[in-house]
Amino acid sequence: MAPVNLSHRRTHNLLLISKLLSLRDTASPLTLVLDSLEQPATPLLKEYIRRAKLSKVHVTLIAFETLKQPERVDAFVTTRRKSSAEIAKEVSAVYQAVASSNPSRRRLILIDSINPLLHSRRADPGFHLPSFLGSFLAPTSPSAKVDTSLVVTYHQDVPEPPQKSPYASSPLSLLTYLATSIITLHSFSHILAQKAARDRSLAPPVFGLEEEQEGVLLGRLDKLTGTGAAEGIVIELEHRRKSGRGVLEWYLLPPASRYSPQHLKEIVTLLDDSILYNPPMERDPGAENEEPTSTFELGLTDKQRRDREGVVLPYFDAQSGNGPGEGGRILYDMGEEDDFDEEEDEI
Repeated sequence: MAPVNLSHRRTHNLLLISKLLSLRDTASPLTLVLDSLEQPATPLLKEYIRRAKLSKVHVTLIAFETLKQPERVDAFVTTRRKSSAEIAKEVSAVYQAVASSNPSRRRLILIDSINPLLHSRRADPGFHLPSFLGSFLAPTSPSAKVDTSLVVTYHQDVPEPPQKSPYASSPLSLLTYLATSIITLHSFSHILAQKAARDRSLAPPVFGLEEEQEGVLLGRLDKLTGTGAAEGIVIELEHRRKSGRGVLEWYLLPPASRYSPQHLKEIVTLLDDSILYNPPMERDPGAENEEPTSTFELGLTDKQRRDREGVVLPYFDAQSGNGPGEGGRILYDMGEEDDFDEEEDEI
């Protein structure tokens, strides 16, 4: 039963991550990407852009940190000295200019970092995060039918700004509440180091800021023995369906150097299917013949085995009748200590 469940889980969850990254059927209108200094979101955003261009999806990048327009990006919107309302207006304008000449029914909007906008709320008193994000997903006109997917990157290592009210939700809590999919990125080498420690019943190591050491911002890790080049990023996905049920899964995205930009087949695999994460178990051919070790001998010698086979049990004589229908007999020889009582035998 276990292999069937594993095969069903692999097929279903690989199809899910393929839909999310390829923007099919608008599986996730709002995707929140949580990255850190240990594993930035740049490789994942490049994979989003690569798949979008293969599907002829219009790509808009709202740049809070990016200085130059990346390749295969259709619209590049800078945010320097602009309010949230001006950013939303410009994002809508750049698509309207393209839609008139080359209409596209699907659109991808990437925000490389939402942290600077959250920190500038005091400068923009009219800023409201749900309304700002909803302005990108809402159609610009009733006649326009454009499937928009919004991918927002949030840096977990950046301290959150102080809240005006102690009862107000933090920006991260609000983003996780609004998002239909949450992707947390991890370093593959760090995941392997933590798993190796857990397999030895040791405390998993921490890296970077979690080490809480003075002057340490980015944790380094040498290659583990026998793992080779632990390249790629680990994707921890939490997808929320329309029914309310959630899907939790871990994936491995290989580096872009291992496939061409025009590659069509799915490259993402389950983390459990990685040879480095789950190495195959080597079976010992002599393990089946081994007996459990104990303080005494459990086996039999040849003489003991022959003596055991030569013992004649009582029921063998009872079954050796001369003819059919005789039935079984109880063979018993009375001893000196037996007290024969005829009345008891009659009863």
